[in-house]
Amino acid sequence: MKKTISIDGRRIYDIKSFYDEINQVFMNGVDWKLGQSLDAFNDMLHGGYGVIEGDEPIDLIWIGFEKNRNDLGSELTKSYYLDKLDQPSKFNIPWVKEKLKELENGTGKTYFEIILEIISDHQNINLIRR
Repeated sequence: MKKTISIDGRRIYDIKSFYDEINQVFMNGVDWKLGQSLDAFNDMLHGGYGVIEGDEPIDLIWIGFEKNRNDLGSELTKSYYLDKLDQPSKFNIPWVKEKLKELENGTGKTYFEIILEIISDHQNINLIRR
């Protein structure tokens, strides 16, 4: 039997609110929360903690999908990378600069597109856009 999980994009408008929603939906009942990390988001989708128990089949309903495409789009992604440039001891600056350049050239992925790519890597998750 397929499990259904819903993300309410009406509560998402930036990276922090995305992770707030993810923690509310996926980590409900767990005594710790995911940090604002795409790697952590990917790990969570593999299951084993939170509401996903492994590679069980999931229908993931994303309410407000198109709104979030804009919310987590180019401008937010540019700010995301610029913030990383301010922390050279924590991040690979040449990589960040390359990602910024790709974004500015129209060939880079937005934060939203990266999230979608991560979800699509999980064959057990069927994303339903609403």
